[in-house]
Amino acid sequence: MALEQDQKPTPADTSAPEQPLWKQIFFQRKEEAPRNTIAEWTVTILLLLFGTTTLVQAFVIPTGSMEDTLLIGDHLLVDKLAYAPPGPISRYFLPYSEVKRGDIIVFRWPSDLKFTFVKRVMGVPGDRIRVENKQVFLNGKPLTEPYKYHKTEYFDSYRDTFPSEPNTRLDEGGRTMLEKHLAGKEIVVPDNAYFAMGDNRDQSLDSRYWGFVPRENIIGKPLIIYWSYDAPTERLQSSTPGWDHIQDLAMNFFTKTRWKRTFNLIHGYPVQ
Repeated sequence: MALEQDQKPTPADTSAPEQPLWKQIFFQRKEEAPRNTIAEWTVTILLLLFGTTTLVQAFVIPTGSMEDTLLIGDHLLVDKLAYAPPGPISRYFLPYSEVKRGDIIVFRWPSDLKFTFVKRVMGVPGDRIRVENKQVFLNGKPLTEPYKYHKTEYFDSYRDTFPSEPNTRLDEGGRTMLEKHLAGKEIVVPDNAYFAMGDNRDQSLDSRYWGFVPRENIIGKPLIIYWSYDAPTERLQSSTPGWDHIQDLAMNFFTKTRWKRTFNLIHGYPVQ
């Protein structure tokens, strides 16, 4: 997602009477605020005020595949309108957008629709993807990825050089991808599908193993972290909190809540 540059404030009219200092500071800051941020917060507030399950969905991160962008225990609000098909009227006032490279998406796992995953889009239809020695290449060019992390020192022959001969069991979608969408040493993303990877590249179950994300599986875009709590994966995978988790919350709510992450907006990154 390309970042818009700030608008430069227009020079003040020298013929007008000088304003008090506090007014000058207020209006200067107001003009210098990035329009991108203002728009994101406007959408966030509207969704929080008027959202229902049709507009937003709560989601918790149970695993570390997106660390350190998203942490285990981050509770998110997902904007379900972001990628919804635009209607004849709603297209003019609702923030619909196409899925872009670098977007973080929430989707139903193709191998089992009961599970919901969150990953980063690395390839859109027509893109060619390969990985060499942990370096991702998009359409023949190496990517600069400030968001990715490698947390293991060892080299895996399939994970870190992709596509290649699998050294582990792949889901059906992963096998189909290697059989039908391989062009030379690259994977070609088909129509109405996306190639997704976790930012924690060494510990991510992603498109390398289960194939492409169908367009219809995409639920929406993570919008904001409304709460972040330091809890282990096993306590976050159930739809209802267990007794151990309830006890932990009662005793450690204030000390285990990651207050600095509360109300943080979630941004993609322009992958080109």
